[in-house]
Amino acid sequence: MATVLYITAHPLDPQESFSLAVGKEFIEAYRKENPNDEVVHLDLYKENIPQFDADVLRGWGKLRSGSAFGQLSDAEKSKVARLEEIVDQYVAADKYVYVSPMWNFSIPPVMKAYTDATSIPGKTFKYTENGPVGLLPGKKALHIQASGSVYSEGPLAEIEMGYSYLKKILQFYGIHSMEAIFAEGTASKERAPAIKEKAIAYAKEVAKGF
Repeated sequence: MATVLYITAHPLDPQESFSLAVGKEFIEAYRKENPNDEVVHLDLYKENIPQFDADVLRGWGKLRSGSAFGQLSDAEKSKVARLEEIVDQYVAADKYVYVSPMWNFSIPPVMKAYTDATSIPGKTFKYTENGPVGLLPGKKALHIQASGSVYSEGPLAEIEMGYSYLKKILQFYGIHSMEAIFAEGTASKERAPAIKEKAIAYAKEVAKGF
């Protein structure tokens, strides 16, 4: 049995969001193909994801200097402990499905905060004499991304920083098996329904082998 983190980053619902609509169909198809797997849905707009603020940085600094966890302030303890929970849950999973729209050529802020929370030395990567090494080899990931224009190829590909960012981060963790499903060109009201249906059909196919 595998554990799948279904990580969504859109404040609306599948009826209003192209990325969530495709993600919903994918995860339903995946569940049918893998009924014994555990799927954990993380709606990042509803999760408590601490920012890397002064409390977090000072709390980590105190711990690195030898202070006991109990010596941290209440705010430091709360945020540091929550970040530990997030990265431990991430490390324990086997597969990751990220679902997001492209906003300003990249991912939504809540997904960036989540990737910050999972990019912890000693958990998802480590430093060595030869540079950083990922600690999550053998795991696999999928990114479902919707965008108003086409960015996966063509003249706008060089400014695509959503999927490309996640791919780099996951490679940094040692995760080199990553697939993508793009619902692109949705700004065209005439073509949007067909674009969504095509992405959903592809998502169902991907679910069979994910």
